[in-house]
Amino acid sequence: MVRLRLKRFGRSHRPYYRLCAIDQRAARDSSAIEELGEYDPLEKDAEKALSINIDRARYWLKVGAQPTRTVSSLLKRAGVE
Repeated sequence: MVRLRLKRFGRSHRPYYRLCAIDQRAARDSSAIEELGEYDPLEKDAEKALSINIDRARYWLKVGAQPTRTVSSLLKRAGVE
């Protein structure tokens, strides 16, 4: 099953995430099927903090990919779900 989840990047105490479609059995930071966007939780400007390719995210949801709870809330914020 494919899941939409976050991959963590950045240094200690400075997280930076990429939203990606990935097999649920794969490790968190392993290679993804497709990268759909980026999320910077420490960014002050809300528009710059989240950038998602909405068309591709909708495609993955349409074909049955399941988002994690965190990704689901980010997609709602972006207007995808």
